[in-house]
Amino acid sequence: MAARILVIEDNVANLELVKYLLEYGGHEVLTAADGLEGLAAVRREHPDLVICDLQMPLMDGYEVLQALRGDPSVAPTPIIAVTAFSMPDDQRKVLVAGFDAYMSKPIEPEAFVAQIEAFLPPRLRGRRPAADR
Repeated sequence: MAARILVIEDNVANLELVKYLLEYGGHEVLTAADGLEGLAAVRREHPDLVICDLQMPLMDGYEVLQALRGDPSVAPTPIIAVTAFSMPDDQRKVLVAGFDAYMSKPIEPEAFVAQIEAFLPPRLRGRRPAADR
């Protein structure tokens, strides 16, 4: 059984890459193009994990995080920030805000799925083709 993962990302190229990698890793991927759409999708779909950009229109990643952590029905969901912010203090700021992890862009395609799966229970980790393991 694979995970249902929501990706909240306003950059189409980044969204498509993450979606492709996660689907190839055996996961069901839901997408949202901005923070408001992402917040609604989490509340409607109850994904197993959320990957969230920080800099987005309408509602940034920190606002999405605050809204989700304040909602008891979805608060335990792991939320991973994937962002172009890569200054030394950015990782600390993201983790102090309450994200479960920080990943900087550009992502490393070879390692991305395994990095994300580390935040999932073993029963929800994907199944890659045998040749790729």
